[in-house]
Amino acid sequence: MESSIITQVQKEDSQLPSKTGQVNKSSPKKPRSRNIFKALFCCLRAQDAPQPPPPAQDTLLPPEDNGTIAKPISNADFIVPVEIEGTTHQVYVLKRPHVDQFLQRMGELFECVLFTASLAKYADPVTDLLDQCGVFRTRLFRESCVFHQGCYVKDLSRLGRQLNKTLILDNSPASYIFHPENAVPVVSWFDDLEDTELLSLLPVFEELSEADDVYAKLQQLRAP
Repeated sequence: MESSIITQVQKEDSQLPSKTGQVNKSSPKKPRSRNIFKALFCCLRAQDAPQPPPPAQDTLLPPEDNGTIAKPISNADFIVPVEIEGTTHQVYVLKRPHVDQFLQRMGELFECVLFTASLAKYADPVTDLLDQCGVFRTRLFRESCVFHQGCYVKDLSRLGRQLNKTLILDNSPASYIFHPENAVPVVSWFDDLEDTELLSLLPVFEELSEADDVYAKLQQLRAP
């Protein structure tokens, strides 16, 4: 079965991510179980969600065959020059722990698309550095989002894929307010080097990848 997964791997904001050099020294965390859905899933029900606008005639994908300038930090994985209003700024980027392993596995299981409300001038070069194995088959940026009630919403109906085979992984419920039943929530990450969130999600996505209908499988995973 070929499914689509729309993934994000970094904290998202309106323009550029804000970052400090402080490192969280908290103790190691144990990977969470599938109860992630009971603890995190957005309480919106499908019937409560606002209706998305009609999809455009042209879908965002080919046919199937919400910031500040980052401060310098000493342990940045990437330093990306970004030009804003004629001035080039150095943006310091930290990778979430285990993101490389997570991306590699997602690429083996799904058709992966980056769908972000960040500006392409920032997100595109960061993705070049992050996704050197080419896991993301397509990249969609702010201009592909729908501006709705002050938020940039990712309208999955415009992707040209079956919605019952489409998932969105996101840390912001506002980003998937049109399709909450397609969402796998992920907690935001800043600088905790002991974070294991992505490792905890691997068995969840492995199970979802075998589902003929992701709605049924997600309901099953969220059940008490």
